[in-house]
Amino acid sequence: MTVRTRIAPSPTGDPHVGTAYIALFNLAFARQVGGKFILRIEDTDQSRSTKESEKTILDSLRWLGLDWDEGPDVGGDYGPYRQSERRDIYAKYAQQLLDDGHAFRCYLTSEELDAIRSQRREQGLPAAMHQSALALDQAEQEKRELAGAPFVVRMKIPSEGTCVFEDMLRGKIEIDWSMVDAQILLKSDGMPTYHLANVVDDHLMKISHVLRGEEWINSAPKHQLLYKYFNWEMPILCHMPLLRNPDKSKLSKRKNPTSILYYKRMGYLPEGLLNYLARMGWSMPDEREKFSREEMFANFDIKRVSLGGPIFDQTKLSWLNGLWIRENLTTVEFANEYQKWALNPEYLMQIIPLIQQRVEKFSDVAPLTNFFLSGMLDIDEENFSHKSLTIEDIRKTLQFAVWRLDTHNQWDKESLYNLLKSLADAMDLKIRDFLFPLFIAVAGTNQTVSIMDSMSILGPDMTRARLRHALNILGSASKKEAKRWEKEFKSL
Repeated sequence: MTVRTRIAPSPTGDPHVGTAYIALFNLAFARQVGGKFILRIEDTDQSRSTKESEKTILDSLRWLGLDWDEGPDVGGDYGPYRQSERRDIYAKYAQQLLDDGHAFRCYLTSEELDAIRSQRREQGLPAAMHQSALALDQAEQEKRELAGAPFVVRMKIPSEGTCVFEDMLRGKIEIDWSMVDAQILLKSDGMPTYHLANVVDDHLMKISHVLRGEEWINSAPKHQLLYKYFNWEMPILCHMPLLRNPDKSKLSKRKNPTSILYYKRMGYLPEGLLNYLARMGWSMPDEREKFSREEMFANFDIKRVSLGGPIFDQTKLSWLNGLWIRENLTTVEFANEYQKWALNPEYLMQIIPLIQQRVEKFSDVAPLTNFFLSGMLDIDEENFSHKSLTIEDIRKTLQFAVWRLDTHNQWDKESLYNLLKSLADAMDLKIRDFLFPLFIAVAGTNQTVSIMDSMSILGPDMTRARLRHALNILGSASKKEAKRWEKEFKSL
């Protein structure tokens, strides 16, 4: 059997370090046994997927040294490798499930579903709903069918018993069928959900091993059942431990920058970041901390993965990256790498048009641009002194801005301005006063270029990280304060 592994990122935002982590272990497993590593794009969420995000993900994974044998940009024998281009394939298999009696059309509206869920909670029943809980009476079903009402296709789930499946790291896993939902397979717009698309794609692309995050363990029964319904052989499963914040919570951008672009912008070497991701739950046989991609591949053994949630610690990452900088770069290489990072034409040409009209001599450039070439800024409470805003006003403004920016995917100057202007208006603040703390947090001063330009160039994760850094300096909200602020924020 030829080992074939895959990664299937969604192009709906910045490239996540968790995606790189799973991709690295899939690649290492395939390379160790001479297999193939496949990348496909999971873009069935058409409202959020963008070509820009797809390009950024591919570029970032390649920057880290994660190369694939088949994919949307390199081709292969099992394409297309974008799920949006495989729509007819999924429709065919959804119809097969309907014809074989393994799936059903569900015409329930979102309001009806909410009412059913509420009733089940009151009765103390499991949140997962089977077809019996979702069934309309025959007359109503026929009425909605004749009216051409929108519907989704859901899979049928056994009414009793236990699903048992094997995991490479965890051995036998058992999940009661009562805890498994009658999963939507085909949405009302005709696009598949993750579950149908990935089962169909993994089979047709001859994926032999599925290495994915442990958050997908509870989905394994649905996938196993689909393989059974189609009479296909299921790939071998391996659920990797999740990356975690220092407080043991799941790694998230609210507590730790998660974008690969952030770490690239901070000045980490790709070798250092990849080395650190390799240490997340795995170790070399000799336990050494610093090793190359090739050394990992040569010594890789999936059984050495620890199930304890690996802690993503930026301090440890910086230490390891420092070893790579000091031990692997000559003076000339250091200069070249720094030039590529800070002084490359692509980055400079975003900055120069903003500062050129402010410059009288070239020695003026560094003070104007130092915040573009820095990590977290050296600021304190005094920097935030303002004639009409109190420190509490500033803290609340920064927190509301973070909450609003956390859910914003477009990161161009115009969309940022519209977003923040609407928030300022909702908070009954003049835009100039509203933006003052953002200037200090992001640039260290309000005597600089447009904050929207600065945020656009620095990118979402660096911007959010600096805003959170400022909040930490001023004092994050207490539990009581946070509760009050959240209520106020939701009302805006």
